[in-house]
Amino acid sequence: MLETILPDDLMSRFADCRILVVGDVMLDWFLWGSVSRISPEAPVPVVEVQRETCYPGGAANVARNLVPFGSSVELASVYGTDAAGDQLSTTLAENRIGMDLCLRRADCPTITKTRVVARHQQVVRIDREKRCPISPELADELVARIRSVLDRIDGIVIEDYGKGLITRDLVAGILATAREKKVPVTVDPKPGGLSDWQGATAIKPNRSEAFACAGLDDRNRDQGVAPLEDALLLEAGLRLQEKWDCEQLLLTLGEQGMLMFLRGSGPIHIPAQAHEVYDVSGAGDTAIAIYTLGICSGLSPVVAARISNLASGIVVGKLGTAPIEREELREAIQRDFPQGIPFS
Repeated sequence: MLETILPDDLMSRFADCRILVVGDVMLDWFLWGSVSRISPEAPVPVVEVQRETCYPGGAANVARNLVPFGSSVELASVYGTDAAGDQLSTTLAENRIGMDLCLRRADCPTITKTRVVARHQQVVRIDREKRCPISPELADELVARIRSVLDRIDGIVIEDYGKGLITRDLVAGILATAREKKVPVTVDPKPGGLSDWQGATAIKPNRSEAFACAGLDDRNRDQGVAPLEDALLLEAGLRLQEKWDCEQLLLTLGEQGMLMFLRGSGPIHIPAQAHEVYDVSGAGDTAIAIYTLGICSGLSPVVAARISNLASGIVVGKLGTAPIEREELREAIQRDFPQGIPFS
């Protein structure tokens, strides 16, 4: 018999989760200011900087989205010994993200994305990055570190930003170890990277990633076709489900919500929940973070996807890579599940 639990009960379950995030990390640096004139040197706005903020970015932003729920969060990655790496370490510590599994290397400069924001709009983004593929030896070292903590981990998120950390050797080692320990693994993939995710519990590409990974042309993207009526979208999902042989495939579709493919059943559409979109930065990070918390807390994949969808709808209404907050999600769940959250 299907039972229900209250939002506070679910928040308590979230707090008990111990999650490991593996992936490319970076430093998100924001310059906040105002614009009152155009430069005499070129037709560009002059931004008078009023304040600066730094946040964990990339896979570290996934970890940052888990922290507000009281979850224990560990991060496994590689980044530089440079000044940006020092600043990243500081922001990780400030956000209570465990760094014991991270490796710092002089030959892997810390990726930094600097965003200039004025009048609630991003004026420009400046990227400092050098793609740094890790060696098989470094992958083995990272897998060994991960293996040493898996007895105290409830779930793993692999977040691939295509910067070089997520290699075949690393993923094969993580999936084999997780399978041995029966730890669920969720994946946010990157086209052009690793294509064999067999053994992962759930994979969450966005629409463009799904079509790229499936090798299809998304001719219906801007045609307003409903997801369950979009033959090309359904074909992309089915191709990926077969290609990756995954239990759960979750396609995030922006303003069209999400489309879930479960082994043994047809696709399920989950409509979007956003009321006003300010910034889509980090929405995918929020989606994979909350979805992982959901399945690790015992929710069914569909209910976990619905709650993940609620969280994504909240963060796109914020400026910058702002994480979801516990109370925001609790209130959204209360509205969306007035009779309680289905729980088996």
